[in-house]
Amino acid sequence: MANPTFTYQSDFARKYISEGRVEGKAECVVSALRHRGLNVSGEVASRISACTDPDLLDTWMERALGVDTAEDIFD
Repeated sequence: MANPTFTYQSDFARKYISEGRVEGKAECVVSALRHRGLNVSGEVASRISACTDPDLLDTWMERALGVDTAEDIFD
């Protein structure tokens, strides 16, 4: 089992761990929209996947839970 208090020391490891977390957040946003039965166009999915701002992805995730269309998360 992984040690929850372990901190990666190398810049290399921290960079790729961070990128993985951002990619995971983007996947969750798209998944939440789809699981709600909303149509997620390629354009919307691409815009979400291209986002590298974890705070913005958190905002979009919150919006994904209540919007009427997938495009509405950007408003």
